[in-house]
Amino acid sequence: MATPQSYSRLDPPMHLFVFPALIANVGVAIWIAIHFRHPYPYLGHWSIVVSLALLVLAVKSRINDLKLQDRLIRLEERLRLATLLPANELPHIKELTVRQLVALRFASDEEVAALAHRTLTQELEPKAIKQAITQWRADNHRV
Repeated sequence: MATPQSYSRLDPPMHLFVFPALIANVGVAIWIAIHFRHPYPYLGHWSIVVSLALLVLAVKSRINDLKLQDRLIRLEERLRLATLLPANELPHIKELTVRQLVALRFASDEEVAALAHRTLTQELEPKAIKQAITQWRADNHRV
């Protein structure tokens, strides 16, 4: 039985724990800076700066993870297409966008050549590519 198709990029530990905790931390830091007077007045401001820095760090690390993953998928799919496409279509592999290649990774080896040809000739968007896949190849290692 084929694995069900999923469009989710949800990473539960990151999206359901780390991000909410860091956002709450910013709110708590602001609340403490407003409601409590320290003998060192800039200590409250500094805690806001540090909590914002931690939030930015988490967001940037997630963005960088996804960019790196997309670069690896681009390389992997170009190599895969180079082995599966007919010789006359090989020069057109580089015309596929990263987003199209990321969508094509879900297609099985049997249908990826035809789907890549359709993508190039009809300029399919990633969502349309995913919806056109009949033999779903799950990517369970997505970051």
